[in-house]
Amino acid sequence: MNKIILLAALFAGLFFSPVQAQQKAADAVHLIPEPVSLHTGTGHFRLSGQTAIVVPAGDAEAQKLGKMLGTMLGTPTGYSFPVVSTHSGNQPAIVLALNRSPQSELGEAGYTLRVTPGGVTITANRHKGLFYGMQTLLQLLPPEIESHEKTAGITWDIPAVDILDYPRFGWRGLMLDVSRHFFSKEFVEAYIDQMVKYKYNVFHWHLTDDNGWRVEIKSLPQLTQHGAWRVPRTGRWGTFEKPQPGEKASYGGYYTQDDIREVIKYAQDRFVTIVPEVDIPAHSLSLISTFPNLSCTQLQYPVNPGSPFYKKEDNVLCIGNDSTYLILDKIFTELAQLFPGEYIHVGGDEAYKGFWEKCPKCQALMQHEHLKNVDELQSYFIKKMEKMLLAKGKRLIGWDEILQGGLAPEATVMSWRGMEGGIQAAKMNHHVVMSPNSFTYIDLYQGDPLVEPATYSMLRLSTCYAFEPVPEGVDPKYILGGQANLWAESIANERHAEYMTWPRALAVAEAVWSPAKKKNWDGFVQRMESQFPRFDAAGVKYARSAYDPIISGVKDSGGKLQVKLATEIDGLDIYYTFDGTEPDNHYPEYKGQPLDIPEGASEIRVITYRDGKPIGRQINCPLSEVEKRIKK
Repeated sequence: MNKIILLAALFAGLFFSPVQAQQKAADAVHLIPEPVSLHTGTGHFRLSGQTAIVVPAGDAEAQKLGKMLGTMLGTPTGYSFPVVSTHSGNQPAIVLALNRSPQSELGEAGYTLRVTPGGVTITANRHKGLFYGMQTLLQLLPPEIESHEKTAGITWDIPAVDILDYPRFGWRGLMLDVSRHFFSKEFVEAYIDQMVKYKYNVFHWHLTDDNGWRVEIKSLPQLTQHGAWRVPRTGRWGTFEKPQPGEKASYGGYYTQDDIREVIKYAQDRFVTIVPEVDIPAHSLSLISTFPNLSCTQLQYPVNPGSPFYKKEDNVLCIGNDSTYLILDKIFTELAQLFPGEYIHVGGDEAYKGFWEKCPKCQALMQHEHLKNVDELQSYFIKKMEKMLLAKGKRLIGWDEILQGGLAPEATVMSWRGMEGGIQAAKMNHHVVMSPNSFTYIDLYQGDPLVEPATYSMLRLSTCYAFEPVPEGVDPKYILGGQANLWAESIANERHAEYMTWPRALAVAEAVWSPAKKKNWDGFVQRMESQFPRFDAAGVKYARSAYDPIISGVKDSGGKLQVKLATEIDGLDIYYTFDGTEPDNHYPEYKGQPLDIPEGASEIRVITYRDGKPIGRQINCPLSEVEKRIKK
């Protein structure tokens, strides 16, 4: 350990001086999320076949991190990186060192990273800080470091830097919905791999909904035998035909408990906590389809394939039915034993209460418990769930509808219908995770619906980047952090899940890690663009929708339709045509003023360029669509 500290000090003295260590990150280094402090220096450190990874002697966790780093570096470079606890000062090395006297500024997840021509040193108070320093180190290397195979002809240089970094929030989450469409265990692990590169640390796993039950419950094998499967449908979600008589439920899947243990271990190795969600009392058709006696109607419904059913089929558990609690106790007993994290998410959202109002059992319960309305009935249910979870050593978290009728005493609120639910809960001294649909729902359109896969609303990258988890007037100590959510109604395959996640999850990553004062949209765009070659090297699909033109309509003083054009990213040139031909940079350029529409035109075609080359997709927009886009 003494040799490690001495080596770190030598590296520091070799390189940085007050004059050299000037902050010019924007000129040379592009990291996401933006670190607390970054100074660049002169020169670089070059990885070679002689580079070692040095870890503290006798530290098994650091040894494991060193081997992980060696694998990540070794696959694309082709080099072997021995993990050692002692080595000569002449050998080039990457040093992972723990502070003997923890620095309060760094906390549990912070780190310092110093690169000099003589070597690399990552220092932290805890192992998770070393892990996050490793992620930053990878971003300093050429993009090909993300390749899954050896890449020849690359000089593996790391620019000289001095970085101090730590997270703004402890909850930095991504949610993946695997109920509406099932994603493989291998994809889930790959998704976790990708999220930790940007320092996310909570994976919210939406495991159940109306459309599929994805977690094995050994005491209730019917849930995966029946509830995990539905009839196959392709097309636009919400328009599908209902299951037909005799049609086989062949689409779906589930995770065995062994699968889940493997994913949990995989996540733990990467300092990610998994929060499982079983969505109740609503969004429960896959459960009710398996056990029809659990709804107020007690009718046999199919697992929903994406066809309209709301208020027609009863997807809400019967609160007055004792069987509901017997089944849920079995489910949560096994989940509590399976998942080691602090929280279990119970959903609590979008419960249609009309069936409760007509249910004799629910009405009798309301009378017995002196509940004034069905909102209080839902609150009664959530409070009962909280007691059940606390008895199993877990805490309850739910969507902001759990505020309705009165919040459970120790519940944590995940605010999705804007920020208001989170504000209300925080003012009641409850912890909050901010996840407002207006900023963090990454299943929404990210570009023009004419060229994007169908979904139901809009969330552009720049709006995502504007996300601020702490509203004015709220004590920050109650805001655990923030989260982006990927609902999967309109996401039928794994490649599209990636496309919808990136780069918008980069924007949310900065909101939950980086200092608020460092927010800068133009700087983010530059740093985001540096990630695209990394996605390419890793084989991860991502969207470039932010480069596409934005087309809208206005009316002139005489009431005639005009076309307005814009771009989300500054510095792009916009070219257009009304005559049905394909525009390029020799066509008319948009200069900022609304365009008059030539007589007889039925469509505008628009494309964006940067530095004389096309960068966005061409959008062909009927003028009838432009008319619809006029803001009222």
